[in-house]
Amino acid sequence: MSDRIKAFLEFWTGHFTLWVILFGLLAYRFPGPVFSLKGYLDHFFALTMFGIGAALRPADFVNIARSPGAVAVGSAAQYTIMPFSAWAIARILRLPDELAIGLVLTGAAPGAMASNVVSFLAKADTAYSVSLTTVSTLLCPVLTPLLVLKLAGAEMDVEYWQMFLKLLLTVIGPLLAGFGLRVLFPRQVERVQPAFPALSALFIVFICSLVIAMNREALASTTLLVLAVCLALNLSGMTLGYGAGRVFRMPVSRRRTLSIEVGMQNAGLGVVLAIQFFGKGAALPCAAFVFICILTGSVAASWWSRRPVPDGAAPPATDTAPGEAQ
Repeated sequence: MSDRIKAFLEFWTGHFTLWVILFGLLAYRFPGPVFSLKGYLDHFFALTMFGIGAALRPADFVNIARSPGAVAVGSAAQYTIMPFSAWAIARILRLPDELAIGLVLTGAAPGAMASNVVSFLAKADTAYSVSLTTVSTLLCPVLTPLLVLKLAGAEMDVEYWQMFLKLLLTVIGPLLAGFGLRVLFPRQVERVQPAFPALSALFIVFICSLVIAMNREALASTTLLVLAVCLALNLSGMTLGYGAGRVFRMPVSRRRTLSIEVGMQNAGLGVVLAIQFFGKGAALPCAAFVFICILTGSVAASWWSRRPVPDGAAPPATDTAPGEAQ
């Protein structure tokens, strides 16, 4: 790969938050071209997960297998911090029933698949992120309806096997294929390594633009209150997720992953479920949260990518979550 191409890829990756904002505004103003690519969303995502798999090393997954407790802690954090934070925000602000249900549904959703991409760009523990996304998605058909019922008093039903098949085709399968390619052809894959973060950044830009184009009308009717409560939920999840990593003395790379994984929810699924079971009003927080969590996740990834953590390093006292004092 030539130096010019590497420089361009590094420039694209290093400024991807700017591209998220720029192309998001364009998608809001001209949704047609972006919306026409909707049918290729799963294909783009699968291609990105293939690239992430090719960037991972066998040691990444060995470390996860040796510490199943970290996956248990992360999964527990996912299904406690976010839904209960959503419930608390709804109670404190006395949100209308539809908005309260939508916010709790957002908090009770599984981890966003895009969190794997953001963790990769943030130089966090991507293998840990993939493990948490997989486990939270598999638990979703049981825990999401239960949490919505207990915290918001609303009943719903989720199709388990449909979600499992989607996870298999868009996350697990492509990731293992990319990982297998690296194991079989390590030297060839190493030569094109700079392309993988750039591809991931491109996916973040695309999915954010697509979310805006698909939910243009809903976002246009979204009030400042909805945006504020979604931002509060997102930041509380990222902050408390990072804090949970500190409490359980995780390495810095996993703290970052846990922050991203907890703070980013599969609110796109929430939009579908909200419309199906509770109406468009309940879908507003879900739609707003998709854009907010990708934007804040992009900012966090851009921040952390400039502060890489050596593999296996103990958590240094100087590492901070976004917004912490240096």
